[in-house]
Amino acid sequence: MALDGYTDQGMSRQAMKAELLDAETELRLARAWRDHRDERALHRLITAYMRLAISMASKFRRYGAPMNDLIQEASLGLMKAADKFDPERGVRFSTYAVWWIKASIQDYVMRNWSMVRTGSTSSQKALFFNLRRVQAKLEREASQRGETLDQHQLRQMVAAEVGVPVHDVEMMEGRLSGSDYSLNATQSSDEDGREWIDALEDDGVQAADAVEGAHDGARLRDWLVKAMQGLNARERYIVAERKLKEESRTLESLGEELGLSKERVRQLEAAAFAKMRRSLETQSREVRHFLA
Repeated sequence: MALDGYTDQGMSRQAMKAELLDAETELRLARAWRDHRDERALHRLITAYMRLAISMASKFRRYGAPMNDLIQEASLGLMKAADKFDPERGVRFSTYAVWWIKASIQDYVMRNWSMVRTGSTSSQKALFFNLRRVQAKLEREASQRGETLDQHQLRQMVAAEVGVPVHDVEMMEGRLSGSDYSLNATQSSDEDGREWIDALEDDGVQAADAVEGAHDGARLRDWLVKAMQGLNARERYIVAERKLKEESRTLESLGEELGLSKERVRQLEAAAFAKMRRSLETQSREVRHFLA
């Protein structure tokens, strides 16, 4: 069924004029499409159930999408249903198609609700389309019991009702609370006012932290240089090859090069580290004493 050039009223009138298929005819058309890819059978099947697609699309108008677009998405879901329908399962096509039509419309609504992705999981989709209804039901039931729910209690009850974490409920409340705003919009009506983007916290390293980090890094390098100077040539070589190279040497390879056993190289490495640790501790104490 071609949709281009039709208004939603025109499509509705055309769909209402379509034939009503009995179970036997529906089965025959579904088999003709499945077994022989008979496009005329597909067109007849789709046309007969466009009224179902339009009816389901109309239930999503409150989300602000154009009706023509909703009907287009509903028709796509209907065609997917026709392509995947197995007529031998003993289920009427309309029963099977409802799921595909609804899924297609819901995906479209969520994709176009916001520039920021609203959600993709089944739990997020359930929240998006049921949050307000579940909140209203829970508040109504609480009112009948003479209770008043605060926001935290309500979110916990919604999370339990829908079967999702509480933080998902909080996130979806924020997504549904209003439309998108540009970060370049001004915070006041004054044209020279500050833009919202100026109020965002800078994720980069702050100047004070950068200076402090550079200072500490330079001090640590000085300490390490002095600690290395306290080693003999062979110990410095082992430490450099084991810890200061991008690809660390193995004890075996160093032992073969130096004419030592693997265990002896390990002992020399341990001794070098012990010397360096004592040197670093001494320098650290001297710095703390100076600062004190």
